[in-house]
Amino acid sequence: MNGKAAKDTRSEDGMPPARAGLLTRMRVVLINTTHPGNIGAAARAMKVMGLTSLHLVTPKIFPHADATARASGADDILQHATVHDSLNSALDGCGLVLGTSARLRSLPMPLLGAREAALRSVAEAEKHEVALLFGRERMGLTNEEMQCCHFLVNIPANPEYSSLNLGQAVQILSYELRMAALGAEPASVPLPDQEPVDGAQMERFFEHLEETLRDIGFLNPAQPKRLMMRLRRLFNRARPDQNEINILRGILTSAQEQTEKPE
Repeated sequence: MNGKAAKDTRSEDGMPPARAGLLTRMRVVLINTTHPGNIGAAARAMKVMGLTSLHLVTPKIFPHADATARASGADDILQHATVHDSLNSALDGCGLVLGTSARLRSLPMPLLGAREAALRSVAEAEKHEVALLFGRERMGLTNEEMQCCHFLVNIPANPEYSSLNLGQAVQILSYELRMAALGAEPASVPLPDQEPVDGAQMERFFEHLEETLRDIGFLNPAQPKRLMMRLRRLFNRARPDQNEINILRGILTSAQEQTEKPE
């Protein structure tokens, strides 16, 4: 000891800097947002809870004065927002993808509550970035976008009036993320044995898989999406690592080469 008290670098709410750093690894991804004011409201909700990474996929209008006005001082979040022309691009580098939406009716998907999703996100943020997807104001995420997710996230609400606007949904989940990061000990959440590949790599794999299944005549042309939905659920649940995805892609390439050989 040098006789000087160690400087307490915790925030006023008691969060250690290392845990606060985990929040910077959470991407809030807004997809095809119609009203720029909602982007600003989301930015304000994020900044209040210590989140900094905003990603916008094909927003209708951005930047815009309404976004700045609704951000109410969270202009830096807007200025550093990344705009993407595809969801695949927004998922690059994210090992865990969560979608805020209702359960798929035609094919059930793994579903987490908001608090459980936050605990898992904080636990996995030690290893890789986490993406939290929010869909359009009127219709939310499409089925195809939900199929990019490892889990769907449910916000329990009054069943007689369960409508949340975009800013409110971002605020609730941002709050849960901050509360999870404030926990004295990391959450006891079962994590993947190996580092899974990111969302962008998974999307390239699924494209390769569908192409190969068409080439070998396995995919039913009358209902191609039904089978792909089930396969997406299977592989998203498995969360393959880099070696595993390389093996799978190699198998697909070999199968395609066999179909191209002349008889």
